[in-house]
Amino acid sequence: MKKWLTALVFALITPMAMAASTVDVKNPYARAVPPGQSNSAIFMMLENKSAKEVRLIRAQSSVADAVELHTHTMDQGVMKMRQVSEIAIPGNGMAHLKPGGHHIMLIGLKQNLFEGQKISVKLYFSNGSMSVVSMPVKKVMVGMNKHVH
Repeated sequence: MKKWLTALVFALITPMAMAASTVDVKNPYARAVPPGQSNSAIFMMLENKSAKEVRLIRAQSSVADAVELHTHTMDQGVMKMRQVSEIAIPGNGMAHLKPGGHHIMLIGLKQNLFEGQKISVKLYFSNGSMSVVSMPVKKVMVGMNKHVH
């Protein structure tokens, strides 16, 4: 009976330990938007502390109807935003989620996002780990139309 109980406890604890996040989230923030704006974006640095690549595979937040991973691409001189299924974080490396690049979209905002507020997002990774990240809402100005051709 004691061996069975020990095996059961080990079986329950091991997956939780393996799912411990190897990704550190640095400088997260959400973009403040004018009242009535239905979408916003989240930016941050993701640092992978393991030697093996980890991918951000999903995000979730109660402030929006949908939360999607996105990137920007240049197509015939036009910047276009596209949904992606994952964002790779190289082993012992970083992924920079920033305006004009990879980012997390908040679609169908359930509340206005004003500078100074805090929101929370859950990040899910390919290694089975999940992080709950609290972040400030900041005013972000981006010169998206200042491209060198």
